[in-house]
Amino acid sequence: MASMLPDEVQLALDGEASGQSSPPPTPTGVDGAQPDVQQKLKGRKRLLRGIQRIASSPSLVRLGRGRSASEGSRRFGAGASMSCVSLTSNLSHRTCWDDPRAYGDLSNRRHGAVGGDEHHEPSRVVGTDNGLLHGHNQTSIPLPADIRPSSRGVMLDSTAEVDADGDTEMGMEVEEEEVPLQNTWAELPMEIRMKVLGYLNPKELFKCSIVSKDWNMMCFDGQLWAHLDTSPYYREIPRAALLKVILAAGPFLRNLSLRGCTQLLEIWCSEGERVTDVCRNLMKLNIEDCLMDKATTHYFFTRNPQLRHINMCGVFTATNSAMKAVAENCPKLEFLNISWCRGIDTKGLSHIVKSCTQLKDLRVSRIEGWDNESIMSGLFKANTLERFVLSDCASLTDASLKALIQGINPEIDILTGRAVVPPRKLKQLDVSNCRSLTDSGLKCLAHNVPDLEDLHVSFISNLTDDSIAPIINTTPKLIHLELEELGELTNFVLTELSRAPCSKTLEHLNISFCEKIGDTGMLPLLRTSTSLRSLDLDNTRISDLTLMEVCSQMRKRGVGPDFSKIGLRLAVFDCGNVTWAGVREVLSNNCSVPWMTYPSSTGAPKPSRGSASSLSSGYSDVEDDDSSHTDSSSDSLTPTPSDSGTSTPFPSASSPLPHPTPRPHLYPTQIISLKCFYGWQMTVDEHTKRVLRGNLASAMRLERKWADYMMANQESGGSARRNRRRARELEDLFDPDDDQEYGYGPAGLAPLGGRRRRARSGGCLVM
Repeated sequence: MASMLPDEVQLALDGEASGQSSPPPTPTGVDGAQPDVQQKLKGRKRLLRGIQRIASSPSLVRLGRGRSASEGSRRFGAGASMSCVSLTSNLSHRTCWDDPRAYGDLSNRRHGAVGGDEHHEPSRVVGTDNGLLHGHNQTSIPLPADIRPSSRGVMLDSTAEVDADGDTEMGMEVEEEEVPLQNTWAELPMEIRMKVLGYLNPKELFKCSIVSKDWNMMCFDGQLWAHLDTSPYYREIPRAALLKVILAAGPFLRNLSLRGCTQLLEIWCSEGERVTDVCRNLMKLNIEDCLMDKATTHYFFTRNPQLRHINMCGVFTATNSAMKAVAENCPKLEFLNISWCRGIDTKGLSHIVKSCTQLKDLRVSRIEGWDNESIMSGLFKANTLERFVLSDCASLTDASLKALIQGINPEIDILTGRAVVPPRKLKQLDVSNCRSLTDSGLKCLAHNVPDLEDLHVSFISNLTDDSIAPIINTTPKLIHLELEELGELTNFVLTELSRAPCSKTLEHLNISFCEKIGDTGMLPLLRTSTSLRSLDLDNTRISDLTLMEVCSQMRKRGVGPDFSKIGLRLAVFDCGNVTWAGVREVLSNNCSVPWMTYPSSTGAPKPSRGSASSLSSGYSDVEDDDSSHTDSSSDSLTPTPSDSGTSTPFPSASSPLPHPTPRPHLYPTQIISLKCFYGWQMTVDEHTKRVLRGNLASAMRLERKWADYMMANQESGGSARRNRRRARELEDLFDPDDDQEYGYGPAGLAPLGGRRRRARSGGCLVM
């Protein structure tokens, strides 16, 4: 832009830019005339001078590079950058144009001209110290080195020399040295690298192995594969890669699980001997449902004498010869699972019983030959079994079971009539679906298995109360009890169970399809068994009273600030006496918590968790339309006993009710996961999801809308009178007090009647 100005205008602007009272050094013009810098500019020249002041940037100076050096030195000698404002307060705030010597020939500096014009000083640009180098007074402060623009590969010397006057002199620009990149991973010791890679799962190790050859060697190092379980991903990786892992990790393997690897049959046939020759330090071997030839199976057993855990469930190629190989080479065996192995029977298992004296867990489902009492006698003499699974063994008889528990021809106590034998160490016994057993054989468990924790006697239709009740009374550590489909059991068994010592420790009970069991036996059991976690009651005679008692016991487990968790799994489908009212009771209980407390100084009690007020207005996020749920019972709260055991009445009508103090958000500690009639199950599941998410207000709305729908549906049906009568009978049975409107729980049985009385108008005159 400066190159397009007339010569006289440019000379005037140069003189104005100097700003000094004394005339600046006279530039050599074309015609030798000197501009009058003291003359006041007007009009066009004044406008151009303003533009020159605004456009005082080094980038504009570069626009004049097309002119020759001599012409530029004559006409643009003082046209340097004017953006040189002092950046510090300790120096004088003079502008760059206060000293005319601060400007020089920009074009000469740009082109490296040393001579140039002898009448001009070298140019002074931001970031250079030419003025200091030539001995002139400093008129500007350079930009800091860290923010000064510089070309790539060039940096300013970070060292600065301080002269006697206190001015800082920046060093010359030097070439930036390239910092060599450090491979920290390669410098780490191998032990640390293996420790880091040990946190990766097998899939991640396979992905890392393709990074490089070094990573491939590290990822397939045997130290990372001491425990190899291929069941989650064996279908996603090729057989060659799986074989490579097994061969690489062979000497380090302690736990090898090939469960379900059916595609390795060809590998076992060709590489079986090679694989087993490498894997010689196994302690656990799991080949469940794995297709493996007989030779490879024998190699695994004969070359791993430290085996303590063998799981070959469902291996059809296993035979009695494999059991003989295990007995001869694995004396430290503790766990053996040969369930559903068609080629194995008690003849091959007898070798295990004789040789493996540390056997603790034996699972032999669907194994034939248990009518042979000799093998049971061997297990009785060893007395090392803690878990014995004999489910679906049709050949198991009463004599065989007695030989296992009491031995053959034991000594009998004259006074008690019981066999005098050491107690068994059994903690779990499963004889489900052994249909040859009767009460005579099962009675031998009484008084002989004091450490029993898990008992499965399901699907044996011959059993009655005479055999189950003595076992329950003599097993104080019982936790898990399976009595499914025992049609002859009655409420007497549950009554005895409620009185037995194991009622405090019982966590799981299954009495499904016991059609003679009802509320009479369940109610006392629920009051004493406070540790229940699972209860299967489908196809029994229980009613809504059992569900109410379950809800009452669950409320005793308290509330807390954390979200609810499932504390009891209850199955009541196919129970004809369970109605939607009982299901609604469970839903109401799952989202019922206290919401406010009164100051202790007034002596006023807090509303109970089951009151209607705690349901209707307990949460701030309840919508306005939900206020219809509140009725007259929310206005008058019944006094409840205080912590000291005495009841304190509410303040009188003259004294106002104290303002409630809001509590933090509370949730039931444990809720009920219910399995009921399939037509209601979707609503129950959605309600449970909302409670688990902490959205109790939404769960309450869902429960109320579902109840309204069920009431309207039941009223329109043909059996409405029978349903109302049944509801009134249940309500009267549980709460005979007519003065209390809500009998039980948060909602009680109000939806089924709730002391509602029909208007009696005397009948219709027309009819």
